[in-house]
Amino acid sequence: MTVSHERPTERMADTAEVHWQRWTMDMQIIVTEPDAIGAARRCVDTELDAVEAAVSRFRPDSEINTLASSSGRPTQVSELLAEMLSAALLAARQTDGDVDPTIGAAVIALGYDRDVTALDSSVPLATTVSRLATWSMVSFDNRTVTLPPGVVLDLGATAKALAADRCAARVHAATGAGVLINLGGDIATAGSAPAGGWQVLVQDGDDEPASLVVLSSGAAMATSSTVRRSWCRGGQLLHHVLDPRTGQSADPVWRTVTVAAASCFAANTVSTAAIIRGWRALNWIRAQGIAARLVDSDRIVHTIGGWPNDDTCRAR
Repeated sequence: MTVSHERPTERMADTAEVHWQRWTMDMQIIVTEPDAIGAARRCVDTELDAVEAAVSRFRPDSEINTLASSSGRPTQVSELLAEMLSAALLAARQTDGDVDPTIGAAVIALGYDRDVTALDSSVPLATTVSRLATWSMVSFDNRTVTLPPGVVLDLGATAKALAADRCAARVHAATGAGVLINLGGDIATAGSAPAGGWQVLVQDGDDEPASLVVLSSGAAMATSSTVRRSWCRGGQLLHHVLDPRTGQSADPVWRTVTVAAASCFAANTVSTAAIIRGWRALNWIRAQGIAARLVDSDRIVHTIGGWPNDDTCRAR
């Protein structure tokens, strides 16, 4: 899963907001109708409960872990997991396999087998597993999924982004209010924005470069980071964005990549693939005409596609 310190810069007039922690990350809801904040929180909690039950690798009873033990047998999944898996496979197709949901066993081999706050750096680094499969080997027909034996899915990045999109839509449908959902840096909006738009500060830590972004109604944003969700194992500093071709943490060319798009899922697909592509990501993103901001290992900021050099942009 991806994390940043994206946050509204100031309390916007005629809005209400709530902050809390879940999945070891900061969560936030802002609504344009203060009376709707309670209903909004309930909607989001219900949605996140369902997402966790479907795709959490850290819950033994999750659907994703049931699939991992299916030994290659066709398995019917819930509508939610089917949507999450379909999105993950779409991201894989769109990125030529840079975002691949079949990396679960490699992630576990690197030691990320529980909540990141509970990882033990004294445990030796396991021998990295060889790739058992790629995304193209996942058989998916409507709600029936067949995985090659031994494959563990990890839908972390795409699932959290899609959850942000679903939460924003659900809150707006239930309350009629304009809403911004921030799930650990994955931001989605729905309904009308407040006057002046949704003002968001993009900064992955107090000592990192900062950018003020104004999101208009319905816009979304995602940040992928090699700084957050990192751990030590066997004397190596590792992070959670893996290169599917090596089974190792991607070379940290970029500290963070932030992308603005029409959906959080679309933004996250590009930001995650950019971490894996390294310097090649600049031309790839530029060719798509997408607004993006990349902070390299020397904290130098690179902007593309309408993200001005003054580090302030209006994403639509």
